Amino acid sequence: MNVIGVSGIEQARGFKEAHWPGLEERMYRMCQGYDSAAALVMNGEIVAAAEEERFNRKKHSAAFPVLAIHDCLKQAGISLDQVDQIAHAFDYEPCRSAYAVAPMAVARFQEAYSHEAFRALVSRDLPGFPLDRVHHVNHHLAHAASAYFTSGWDECLVIVIDGMGEVHGASVYHARDGKLTSLQHISALDSIGILYSLVTLHLGFDFNSDEYKIMGLAPYGDPTRYSAFFADAVKLTPAGRIKIPMLRMNKTRDDQENFVVSRRYLDEHLIKARQPDSDITQDHRDIAAALQACLDDTMLHLCGHFGKKTGLRRLAMAGGVALNCTANGKLLRSGLFDDIYVQPAAGDDGAAIGAALYQSSVVGKLRNRRSPVPFLGPSHSMEAVDEAISAFKESVEVVRFKSLEDTCAEAARLIAEGKVAAWYRGRMEFGPRALGHRSIIADPGHSEMRDRRAGISVHDHDRRCAPAVSCRAAGHHACQRVRAPPNCVPERQSGISRAPEGGRENNGTGDAAEYQFQRQGTADRQHTV
Repeated sequence: MNVIGVSGIEQARGFKEAHWPGLEERMYRMCQGYDSAAALVMNGEIVAAAEEERFNRKKHSAAFPVLAIHDCLKQAGISLDQVDQIAHAFDYEPCRSAYAVAPMAVARFQEAYSHEAFRALVSRDLPGFPLDRVHHVNHHLAHAASAYFTSGWDECLVIVIDGMGEVHGASVYHARDGKLTSLQHISALDSIGILYSLVTLHLGFDFNSDEYKIMGLAPYGDPTRYSAFFADAVKLTPAGRIKIPMLRMNKTRDDQENFVVSRRYLDEHLIKARQPDSDITQDHRDIAAALQACLDDTMLHLCGHFGKKTGLRRLAMAGGVALNCTANGKLLRSGLFDDIYVQPAAGDDGAAIGAALYQSSVVGKLRNRRSPVPFLGPSHSMEAVDEAISAFKESVEVVRFKSLEDTCAEAARLIAEGKVAAWYRGRMEFGPRALGHRSIIADPGHSEMRDRRAGISVHDHDRRCAPAVSCRAAGHHACQRVRAPPNCVPERQSGISRAPEGGRENNGTGDAAEYQFQRQGTADRQHTV
């Protein structure tokens, strides 16, 4: 059984642009369907996955991932005729009646969210593919499947936290014997992910895009200055539930579309919104710190309740909020769980993997195996590499090495001398993290390196880096106990790579693991992406 999973909703942004023209560019991030991707599962095994943005060069692209689909097929050596099913990581059909309340909502459902709208894209970009073999998977269920079926555990608690799926901001599942049983859903009207994104926007960054910058800014702030505001904004209620009254203030269509009243509330009760090109002040750092602390507490509340209720000591997570390394570290150190697994491509791109895995599980039993580092994307032959280099032959010098060991030794020498290395190897990572196959590597011991790296990679100065260490040395450098994964390999075979969240996995391809960790206290700043 060959199943292609697809994420993204191409028509969603276009609908918003048509009906809300003239908005600031950042405001168009307030809609569904970004980060489209494709994944191919063959006989229960993930063989390829890639984001559409890697091919059309449009960051966070929402386009139907036809280029990513063809790349997955190319990597697997099969044709579209050999694909049995396509599974989309959204299913709005159960919400059809909710969208029948107003003409605008009806139009949005028909043009962007309906099964018919998605199948029209399949017919446009994959002509001839039988539409009766196109299926839809609930968004949070797809996320949950992406975590459970790659966790390597027969039974665990699965929690999905993101901005929103079709109507939910968080979902909880009990996974056992290849099945996912729903325990609780939290409405998108109480979504901690949406609140985090709104404050991200308020601080001058992009909604549903730059949340990691707030996480990186937080260690430079004092969380106590604005803790009272966030304690009032987010109510942690019994039974692991969450209430965020500020998100329920938007009553009209326009207010709900762009969170107008919620944003005004932030302006009036927090501080005035920062413009993207203005300086970042200590107020902004302190708000980031308080917001991060609020998220930490919320995740401990939600995950802790259901961990205790079910008695499950293993937790698998997905959804965009699960990419927050700081909150994950607090959760790991809490002792609420013996082990925590975060699906490496936890955002909406990774839902493509979940849709394919879930649909595969419907028709046959899957082998639940722990995901290695997700080198699932495209690779290029040496001929293609040579052709690319030849285009810059006047400005680059090429030195070839006999072995990977020699290459690593020279890279290490250059890095130690204060040079910045661009490391390319094998298949591209799937997901938002640079995990060592497409990475910029430098020695942070050089005081000027932050400025140099920011200039090279066009990153903000406050954006964090991640340390790369061997499996053997990870426990020495991390402030929390780090368990080397079972498929970790000897250092003498290593190249350069990084494990998924929390430094808990390795790729099994001969690469050492790069671990993410946090140092506590005000003197030791966190160093995570």
